[in-house]
Amino acid sequence: MLDCCAVPTVMPSYKLTYFDIRGLAENARILFAAAKQPYEDVRLSLSFGTPGDFSTIQRPEFDEMKAKGLLDVSLGKVPLLEVDGVQIGQSKAIERFLASQLGMMGSSPAEGAQVDQLGETVRDIKDAYQKVRGIKDEAEKKTAMEKWFAEDLKNWVALAEKSLPAGPGPFLVGGKLSLADILFYTLLLAPGGAFDDTEGAKASFQSSPKVKAAMEAVDALPQLKEYFASRKVTPF
Repeated sequence: MLDCCAVPTVMPSYKLTYFDIRGLAENARILFAAAKQPYEDVRLSLSFGTPGDFSTIQRPEFDEMKAKGLLDVSLGKVPLLEVDGVQIGQSKAIERFLASQLGMMGSSPAEGAQVDQLGETVRDIKDAYQKVRGIKDEAEKKTAMEKWFAEDLKNWVALAEKSLPAGPGPFLVGGKLSLADILFYTLLLAPGGAFDDTEGAKASFQSSPKVKAAMEAVDALPQLKEYFASRKVTPF
């Protein structure tokens, strides 16, 4: 059996604080699940006075923590990761730190850089998609969205495929599960992923065999199947 990730023998104590949604903490939660690493999952309540109206958000625990200065280290925001009492803010810093701790940043500094490079590619793809989502004219936006899933996303994935380092597969870097796989998976295939058009996202990597193999390998991990089966359903 392929060992997806090497986890250090002695692990610190982790506490992840975020709202009771997927949002900016979900990649970290998936990393924990993939590594079978126990952690304290603190979920702050989040509700709307008027459904869908973000100006009416109610978040009492968050507001109390912020007022007390408990979120100063994370610039008054969440997610916040605590590792044996040490606090770390910023979702991407948390993801890279956890990936390093949990054996998912490659097997060498060079592989770590390749994993990081692919993470930046995911960021580029999301930035490009946000430009489409930001189009004001509804007819123009509809046309752009159709093109995004029919052509643009597929082209982005093809570019990412060309950038992949040589390796045994099925994972993207070095033959074992890495943060790069998790980020592409949550972008393209994971339940509740980045795109509402799940079929369009899935179609985008069908002609990119290395990315396809990696996505299928991540999707087959039993620990992730268990995580998604038991994950609370949230709006976002």
